[in-house]
Amino acid sequence: MCAAILVGQKMARNDHLMKQRSVTEFLTAEGCSPVVIHKRMKAVYGDACLTEGKVRKWARFYRGEDPKETKVCDCKRPGRPVSATDTMHQQKVDEMIVANRRVKQKDIANALDISKEQVHHIFTVHLGYRKVSARWVPRQLTVEMKAQRKTICTHLLEIFTHDS
Repeated sequence: MCAAILVGQKMARNDHLMKQRSVTEFLTAEGCSPVVIHKRMKAVYGDACLTEGKVRKWARFYRGEDPKETKVCDCKRPGRPVSATDTMHQQKVDEMIVANRRVKQKDIANALDISKEQVHHIFTVHLGYRKVSARWVPRQLTVEMKAQRKTICTHLLEIFTHDS
């Protein structure tokens, strides 16, 4: 039997949970009670430890199972794989943003036939854009962008000082 975890969690969190599941499985096989398992894990993992209720759940799951046969990893689940955030879609979204900084998420979603949520995820997580004054701009300024802004600001400052 494989244990299922929530989809969408970060990999480090999943790794942390897998370790705690392994500890729970091992100590359950030794005959420890869930309360004792939780206290021992709390001493090691601190605030990142599973709740006592979760430890009880996993201990019930592993009780009576042969430790050689149980798996703490995730099984492959049926369903369509996530393909909306692949590199091809990211490149197309980036091209559309560069072509028109005022493009709407809805327009990109319709053009690429993906959800608006996936478009937003590509914007913010994968490409690092954010919305400023109805335009998509990169979250981090490049060296060229900073130099261009400095040039424009010094030019405007010169105009201001000459007019005064």
